Amino acid sequence: MKKLGFGFMRLPVLDENDRSTVDFELTEKMVDVYMQQGFSYFDTAHRYNDEMSEPALKRALTSRYDRDAYVLTNKITLNYIKKEEDQEEFFKNQLEICGVEYFDNYLIHNMGAMWYPYAQKYRTFDFIRRMKEEGYAKHIGFSFHGTPDVLEQILQEQPDMEIVQLQINYLDWEDAAIRSRECYEIAIKYGKRVYVMEPVKGGTLVNLPKEAVQLLKAADSDASVASWAVRFAASLEGVDMVLSGMSTLEQVEDNTSYMKEFKPLTKEERSLLEKVAEIVRTNTAIACTNCRYCTTECQKQIAIPDYFALYNNLKRLKNTGYMKNQVVYYKNLTEQHGKASDCIKCGICEKNCPQRLAIRDFLVTVAETFE
Repeated sequence: MKKLGFGFMRLPVLDENDRSTVDFELTEKMVDVYMQQGFSYFDTAHRYNDEMSEPALKRALTSRYDRDAYVLTNKITLNYIKKEEDQEEFFKNQLEICGVEYFDNYLIHNMGAMWYPYAQKYRTFDFIRRMKEEGYAKHIGFSFHGTPDVLEQILQEQPDMEIVQLQINYLDWEDAAIRSRECYEIAIKYGKRVYVMEPVKGGTLVNLPKEAVQLLKAADSDASVASWAVRFAASLEGVDMVLSGMSTLEQVEDNTSYMKEFKPLTKEERSLLEKVAEIVRTNTAIACTNCRYCTTECQKQIAIPDYFALYNNLKRLKNTGYMKNQVVYYKNLTEQHGKASDCIKCGICEKNCPQRLAIRDFLVTVAETFE
């Protein structure tokens, strides 16, 4: 199987302020182009695109293609589970929404120090084992956002898990908080199939500072900026699949163009990406990937990732004349969402954040900047 997977996480929408308004017609075109180029792997979860990812997948993929034409991965997200008995109903509901009789891969979503105890409490690993035994899932595993010691604990305590889905990209590879390299090495040590998420870090490694783009274009003028990030992850030994949360037809066309006949990075290209990573680090104030896990349970409906993006743009451009423009965007967003200063500091957003950001502190900074 070709290594590029279609992540149904950042689908195109008709209203930028409402991620549930999926553009179904465009999504169908994207799926068709992806499939026509010889790719077949799809990844979804119930919470993606404000719970519209699975319905979109049924409309664009499972109702239009034979079951043996694609590989489908779904996940159980423990935010939705209140007691052990909820899990089977949640799973069967996912099968129905997706329009399939089984999942090729079924993962426990977002394992780490915060959510692993819940998986133990609800005996979720036993549950997905049973789904495999009953034929509803061919392979099982978990996605992981956490520290290497917790990953090793899970793999020691759950040795039959087949798949580990990790956040890996060249910016996080040696990051002191994410520690991608260490997590990757542990997964490989235990002989697991490694699937990669966030290879472009939610678009961060596409929207690079000018200096970084110039370095990449000097090395290969024809290669897209995104291609460097995806190829970095795909070049790692033991990586079976690299997911890309594609939002436009152009992204599908670009990604499939260089991943059809994949060429691993050379030693020189990896060294170049180390330089690019350093440039990005010095130009990014808040390392948000726009996954929006923080917003799903926000009591004040604060548009956290959008506010962080405005703040990062302001800091990246280092242009005081740009401030007025960003304030206008901020005020427009607050007409439909809570302001940064509305934060009640409950901490649920930080509990759900895969990047382990100090969101409450950053919201104070955003409020001081834009309000």
